[in-house]
Amino acid sequence: MSFDPFNVLPVINEDSEFFPLMSSEDEEEMNNEQVPEFLPILPLRNTVLFPGVVIPITVGRDKSIKLIRDANKGSRMIGVVAQQDVGIEDPAFNQLNKVGTVALIIKMLQMPDGNTTVILQGKKRFILKDEVQSEPYIKATIEPFKEVKTKEDKEFKAMISSIKDMAMSIIQLSPNIPSEAGIAIRNIESTSFLINFISSNMNADMNAKQNLLELPSLRERANTVLEHLTLDLQMLELKNQIQTKVRVDLDKQQRDYFLNQQLKTIQEELGGNSPDLEIENLRQRSLKKKWSIEVKGHFTKELEKLARINPAAADYSVQINYLELLLDLPWNEFTRDNFDLKRAQKILDKDHFGLDKVKHRIIEYLAVLKLKHNMKAPILCLVGPPGVGKTSLGKSIAKALGRKYVRMALGGIRDEAEIRGHRKTYIGAMPGRIIQSVKKAGAANPVFILDEIDKVGNDFRGDPSSALLEVLDPEQNSTFYDHYVEMDFDLSNVMFIATANSLSSIQPALLDRMEVIEVNGYTIEEKIEIAKQHLLPKQREAHGVKPKDVVVKNDVLEKIIEDYTRESGVRGLEKKIGSVVRGVAKNIAMDEPYNPMVTKSEVEKILGAPIYDKDLYEGNDVAGVVTGLAWTSVGGDILFIEASLSPGKGNLTLTGSLGDVMKESATIALAYLRAHADYFHINPKLFNQWDIHVHVPAGATPKDGPSAGITMLTALTSAFTQRKVKPHLAMTGEITLRGRVLPVGGLKEKILAAKRANIKEIIVCKSNKKDILEIKEHYIKDLQFHYVTDMREVINIALINEIVNEPLDLTVKEDLTPIMNN
Repeated sequence: MSFDPFNVLPVINEDSEFFPLMSSEDEEEMNNEQVPEFLPILPLRNTVLFPGVVIPITVGRDKSIKLIRDANKGSRMIGVVAQQDVGIEDPAFNQLNKVGTVALIIKMLQMPDGNTTVILQGKKRFILKDEVQSEPYIKATIEPFKEVKTKEDKEFKAMISSIKDMAMSIIQLSPNIPSEAGIAIRNIESTSFLINFISSNMNADMNAKQNLLELPSLRERANTVLEHLTLDLQMLELKNQIQTKVRVDLDKQQRDYFLNQQLKTIQEELGGNSPDLEIENLRQRSLKKKWSIEVKGHFTKELEKLARINPAAADYSVQINYLELLLDLPWNEFTRDNFDLKRAQKILDKDHFGLDKVKHRIIEYLAVLKLKHNMKAPILCLVGPPGVGKTSLGKSIAKALGRKYVRMALGGIRDEAEIRGHRKTYIGAMPGRIIQSVKKAGAANPVFILDEIDKVGNDFRGDPSSALLEVLDPEQNSTFYDHYVEMDFDLSNVMFIATANSLSSIQPALLDRMEVIEVNGYTIEEKIEIAKQHLLPKQREAHGVKPKDVVVKNDVLEKIIEDYTRESGVRGLEKKIGSVVRGVAKNIAMDEPYNPMVTKSEVEKILGAPIYDKDLYEGNDVAGVVTGLAWTSVGGDILFIEASLSPGKGNLTLTGSLGDVMKESATIALAYLRAHADYFHINPKLFNQWDIHVHVPAGATPKDGPSAGITMLTALTSAFTQRKVKPHLAMTGEITLRGRVLPVGGLKEKILAAKRANIKEIIVCKSNKKDILEIKEHYIKDLQFHYVTDMREVINIALINEIVNEPLDLTVKEDLTPIMNN
């Protein structure tokens, strides 16, 4: 006996509400319903619908789906007939049984898997007469099935009681039938519905159920149902007796052995591997590995341990995963390096424009490796702003060397186990990402990119940057220990290349282990070449545009770079070029006339009005305004420091979203100016009678750093002496209280920004001369550099003797006038 939950749960429709456990009144009302003269006929493949019973049917045939949808829109009344042969996909009229059931569509459901399920309730039996139509589905004339009335005498009542008791016994003995079925049977009042309910759910084949449907007398149906239930009950009792006897006879060890043998047989039947076969496969794979004696001994020991574990135990899958990892790791497996240095140089030059320092270092490494084959790989750290090609350079290096390439993003990693792995005792343990990446590479000497190493965090779970100390130390990484692997793995042949935007957030001990190479931002000229050689061809290919369809000249590329991007790298430039190419692709696709030669006006039409204004020198008409040079995350920039005086008590006000270091620079500059007022011909009384306001424009942009020190002192000196600053002059440098000028960083980006802004002369610290010598000569050929060590030199170079305004209206005016007139 099986059980369908739809037969005991209430089914609610939009128009009607009913409980499918029928009473005698419900049955009498259903029997009095008129049967239509003809109905659409739904063939059922593997079930029989009885009157009063509610069943769900999954409709799969196109004809049946059409029938259900049409009927659901109309009277919702259909004829349901079981087909004679369940193997026929599309049965004809003569292949259906002659007795079926009129059914009401209660609800039609669209299931998540795309199938249609319809809930039907049987109403009355009918006899098929003639076929009216066969397409799009079968329609036939029907006539009501003639019921033979049954006299409900004592014998019949005893038979019904026996059926109820036997059904309850089957429900109790069978573990597959829910207890709700017993509640349903106890609450059925109608004798006819009870027989139909049990007939629908009992364990009988479709032919037996069809024979039951065709019996005209209720007594005959009840007698047949009783026979089936008796057989079902006997089979269940016999099965339970056998199971009880076996359970008593078999002890735990025998039971485990029996189940294991069954599992082994099932796996072999399904085409899987038995545990013994799996262990043998692992052993055969191990014979091909090039591992050391220690690793081989460890693997053999762990394999023997696996053989002793019960395959059904949870530890079995953990152990087999561990052994498969040991087999997958490339122990002493290396790719052969390509020592053709000229080829390597060509690949590096083709893939990346500029970046000469990095390329030179890679060629050096290859040259030494060619002469001395067992050299340890260098650990490089490429530092520079976003978008300059640090990460993509790793792919080119791997291509030039002929090595595998793997990349590991370190941004946001906070758990030390991400690097070293988890111990096997933990649930869900796995190796660290270093070992996983080497396994993925399939070789023990890949080019390994540690991306964004400056973004590594730390919290209560450990410090990942400390775990990286062992990875990036050439003296230690030959015995790298991962908690999951539990064996030393040699990383000394891996070429690690770390990338970072800033060195300030990298742990000093970690920084000390790496060879830092600065990857500076690109000049406009370099960006134009990169766009021509790399970005434009890449975007043409990405958008399916031929080279002849879109041509962009240097002056147009320069406009895109200056008016629509503000970055050190070329990531934003690539997006803008992509927008231009897409605009051309749209014209081609829509057959619109266009000029393949992209003009500046066409760029503005596609990209809109220019986003950025070029930072140009603003002149020196006002005293107290000095041009400084700044480094930002997107490259160099110029900034203007403004100083003004107003009557007051000598207070210093600083505005422009300045950081602490920059505020301290202003304080130092004012203190130095007070201490050396005589040298600069400033009346000391001025400092107590005039308030000083220093402002750095672009107030919403945070600014910090010591490099504006000499610029602030020059602005203050200019304001107090009312002497103008030399035209087309910019400066950068840190100052001390003694007036010393100290070197600063980011010189290349700052100088390129100065050149873009039409600056002609630059004042820098003498110690920065070495940085300027590293810049290619054609980038700085129009610039004049002044190298200084003391602040007095800066003032002598920067300020001219021309006084902008009349002497200030001071209480000490008579003392100040001769000084200013000089």
